[in-house]
Amino acid sequence: MFPKLLQNDKHFSWTNHIKNKMLFYGLSEQRIRTVFKSPDRREEGIVEYTVAAMQKAKTRKNPEEVWIMYAHADKLKPTNHFAITGKTGKIIMISAWRYPGVTKPGATIFVPEDTLTELRTLL
Repeated sequence: MFPKLLQNDKHFSWTNHIKNKMLFYGLSEQRIRTVFKSPDRREEGIVEYTVAAMQKAKTRKNPEEVWIMYAHADKLKPTNHFAITGKTGKIIMISAWRYPGVTKPGATIFVPEDTLTELRTLL
């Protein structure tokens, strides 16, 4: 069962995928919003029309990064499910994950093919 706080509002639309990932990685809604509002780095997402944002976790002993992937609803293709259902102007939160370690800016991260396929079906 999803936490009650993860409801769509006038700014954000949450996919079931990100809700599941937040439960799996122990991320709160506030943590996701913090990464969105003040990321340490933003990059182009692995799926077209998406953005990936990262914020470092503040531990020296076990460095890790919290990543989110989101899309602007008005930048999606008109044939897309989100654009058709009138969610324009919203930020669609797609996925979130913890990356163990530190990534280099602009470096591609290996993403399993089944995960890419699942993310493409969400958009």
